[in-house]
Amino acid sequence: MSTWTIADLPDQTGRTIIVTGANSGLGAATARALSEAGARVILACRDVAKAERVAAGMRGETEVRELDLANLNSVRAFTESIERVDVLINNAGVMALPLRRTADGFEMQFGTNHLGHFALTNLMLDRITDRVVTVSSVAHRIGKINLADPNWEQRRYDRWLAYGQSKLANLMFATELQRRLAGEGAAVISVAAHPGYAATELMSHTESIQDTIMGLGNRTLAPTAEQGALPTLFAATTEVVPGAFYGPDGFLGLRGNPARTGSAPAARNREVAAQLWELSEKLCGLI
Repeated sequence: MSTWTIADLPDQTGRTIIVTGANSGLGAATARALSEAGARVILACRDVAKAERVAAGMRGETEVRELDLANLNSVRAFTESIERVDVLINNAGVMALPLRRTADGFEMQFGTNHLGHFALTNLMLDRITDRVVTVSSVAHRIGKINLADPNWEQRRYDRWLAYGQSKLANLMFATELQRRLAGEGAAVISVAAHPGYAATELMSHTESIQDTIMGLGNRTLAPTAEQGALPTLFAATTEVVPGAFYGPDGFLGLRGNPARTGSAPAARNREVAAQLWELSEKLCGLI
């Protein structure tokens, strides 16, 4: 069992770290902890006003910049404003939404959770000096990558399977990125993390009765966002295995202290990961 807690977070003085979706939940908890550890934290958020209110409550050096991962023009504009960053934390996400599409026509969960972060990372990879941390979920286990119809244009939409696909894509992206970085002899590494079960606002936007049910779970069963942020903080700041996956070490990976964890067999399919990468490049206009 791991004993790593927030008290073990290494000093981050002199480091610049970007956290996407840092205006609430896991992102805010992650940004707050890094700021208090001495890092300069860039809160990359769609809701700038909300992010500024969150940043105002942090003790360290912070900066808020607009980033809408559901709009590739916004992603490109954000990356053009970045000169150098030590760590990029791909944290932002949406969960179990009704069928919606991004500004570029992608299914909202696949487009925001995966494609937005895929484009963000690749467009600024030459200015990242240490690592990329991509936040996945235990829900990757219900996911299946449909390369022929990733945006649910030809099949009946299922919000939870779409979420699972996006989180599986996050994990496969993290491992495929590490393979490519290693192949190039790069010093930058890629790792993945997941929070387990944590109380966040992510569970209140399904626009269904599930909001009420999950809200009750948040209040009575779920660990705090601060606890859920620990695997991400661990992956972002400690000596880790490149390409590995980190999450809570407790029952079913739902709670506990951060440690290296396993993944579904689908996440380890290198052929599909490579095909997903190529598809993502085309969808994002990177080739």
